Amino acid sequence: MLEPSIIKDEEIEYLIRDVYDRYGYDFSGYSRASFKRRVNRICLLDRFTSFAELRYKVMNDTEYLKRFVEEVTVNVTEMFRDPSFFKTLRDHILPQLGTYPLIRVWIAGCSTGEEAYSIAILLKEAGLYSKSLIYGTDLNPAVLETARAGIFPLQQMKLYSENYMLSGGLKDFSDYYTANYDSVRFDKSLQEKLILSTHNLVSDSSFNSFQLIVCRNVLIYFDRELQERVFRLFDDSLENLGFLALGAKETLRFSAIDKNYHQVEDQKIWKKIDHH
Repeated sequence: MLEPSIIKDEEIEYLIRDVYDRYGYDFSGYSRASFKRRVNRICLLDRFTSFAELRYKVMNDTEYLKRFVEEVTVNVTEMFRDPSFFKTLRDHILPQLGTYPLIRVWIAGCSTGEEAYSIAILLKEAGLYSKSLIYGTDLNPAVLETARAGIFPLQQMKLYSENYMLSGGLKDFSDYYTANYDSVRFDKSLQEKLILSTHNLVSDSSFNSFQLIVCRNVLIYFDRELQERVFRLFDDSLENLGFLALGAKETLRFSAIDKNYHQVEDQKIWKKIDHH
């Protein structure tokens, strides 16, 4: 088996270039340390004995490529993660969104859908769900399948339930799902307004205009230049007076678009205020 630190920096560069040339997936803007860590992890998990073996597999097996993309881009997530963020959405942001005739939300890098379901629940409890559309996008089709199924491990529910209560939940969290052995299925009504599709933040353009864009814990894997490109994409996609929400370790502060945004309280949420 390959030793964790055996992959050289230039091999990572070859792999990034090869994957881009062959498949069009562009990982060149990903933080190298994080990308290298994840490639090492794949080598350990799948027991590659050399880097050449991994590279050959990725380049010649399109099924395996899917797994590679999944492992490299996987975004670990949970429902109502950082409950204070969801409490701010609930108490301060949704009342402002409620004034729109139709509320469009984009969850970029939605992974397996926990955040999309969390926001669906918030909108339901605010009485706004019927006039909302939630777009969940991810680079990775495999995670979207999980999101579409709405089936999650039962063992996660204790944590999710605690998060939900701390976010100001109005009901019993178990009202939203049906338990079945070791898994739960979330209520179908939470999918009625959910549109899931693949979208590549690195290379795809804006596809709608939104009042709320949520992209949490995705940009930390990107370098500054790629972050800036994604911020411009979000700026193009966000209506004036709309909101952009980022993850706990992410900020707009160093971005060129920052001057048109005003941070909401101490949360990682910014309101767009055009000065044109």
